[in-house]
Amino acid sequence: MKDISKILEEIYNRLFRHFGPQGWWPAKTPFEVCVGAILTQNASWKNVEKAINNLKEKNLLDPFKLYELPLNILANIIKPSGFYNIKAKRLKEFIKFLVENYEGNLEKLFSKNLNEIRKELLNLRGLGKETVDSILLYAGNFPVFVVDTYTYRILNRHYLIPEESTYDEIQELFMENLPPDPKLFNEYHALFVACGKNYCKKKTPICEKCPLKDLK
Repeated sequence: MKDISKILEEIYNRLFRHFGPQGWWPAKTPFEVCVGAILTQNASWKNVEKAINNLKEKNLLDPFKLYELPLNILANIIKPSGFYNIKAKRLKEFIKFLVENYEGNLEKLFSKNLNEIRKELLNLRGLGKETVDSILLYAGNFPVFVVDTYTYRILNRHYLIPEESTYDEIQELFMENLPPDPKLFNEYHALFVACGKNYCKKKTPICEKCPLKDLK
């Protein structure tokens, strides 16, 4: 029987040795992390950065300013992130929640119990588990493991999870077999992204050069 804890540790060590620290999430404030997490749904980070820079240039990266900003103007500003009309609504929903319930103060939100916050955020329209957990981990510094398509693909290709595995099941695998360390979870998720983008690609994986190629 495989010792999952040791395998997960081995994966992390190999990826870290190969790629080094990733420095995620690339943002100056927790609020910027939240905005980025919402805009990055179905978008490349390069395009999300353009949208965030648009907000910065107009001095709008602020919960109260975005709360007052008309929806159509917000949609136009974040256009580079794609699906901008939908994302403007999702961002507005989050801002409304933050301003009306927590006075626009993320510290007030993050002072609550993790499970309580997660439940509240998941109740917001358009915020799925990956987005919410990214906010909790990268903005709130909570010990929550973020699962994405790269995580699933890498684990599945190494026969560590079955194809039908759910988000919750994969998350549980990490949270039950690794210490609850936000810094570790932060780096681990970012390393999976690096591995997925560079080697474990969807259609043409580069297995021979992958740092995980002979993982057992």
